[in-house]
Amino acid sequence: MSSQAAGNLTIYYSQKKRKTEDFRGPDFFVVLDTERKVRKSWVVWEEDGKYPHVILEILSESTANTDRELKKKLYQDTFRTPDYFWFDPYTLEFAGFHLVDGKYQPLEPNEQGHLWSRQLELYLGIHEGLLRFFTSSDELVPTPEEIAEYERQQKEVAQERAEKLAAKLRELNIDPDTI
Repeated sequence: MSSQAAGNLTIYYSQKKRKTEDFRGPDFFVVLDTERKVRKSWVVWEEDGKYPHVILEILSESTANTDRELKKKLYQDTFRTPDYFWFDPYTLEFAGFHLVDGKYQPLEPNEQGHLWSRQLELYLGIHEGLLRFFTSSDELVPTPEEIAEYERQQKEVAQERAEKLAAKLRELNIDPDTI
């Protein structure tokens, strides 16, 4: 089993197992210990009754009050989602909550202002205006794009070294292609 992470996917949670009622579309959520597969929606009654373990809402002027009040209550009382976060990319408002005895308690930031997700075992924090993940030792977790760029740079460095070494060997009258 692995985790399923999704963005802008509808969660259907009707007690009557109807997709015409009781649904929400969090901006981002993670369900732990589930099969990783492509889904068009998350249907709780088809997923062994599992709700998200982590939800993140991106605040905007039109959604902020709903995210702070209605959705917070829904995620606390109905979903019982252990970790709930919200982030406003314009004002950089950032808050997180952990479910304790059925009620959300605000998370206390560390020295860097990052909030710990017990479910993900990662910090969430703002880095260069973006919400990012950090390790337990507070190191930035690179995005797939950053990893690809780093690997590209490493290949370039290795290529430059190989070319310098080949040039040096030629200076010493050694053909690098015969070694």
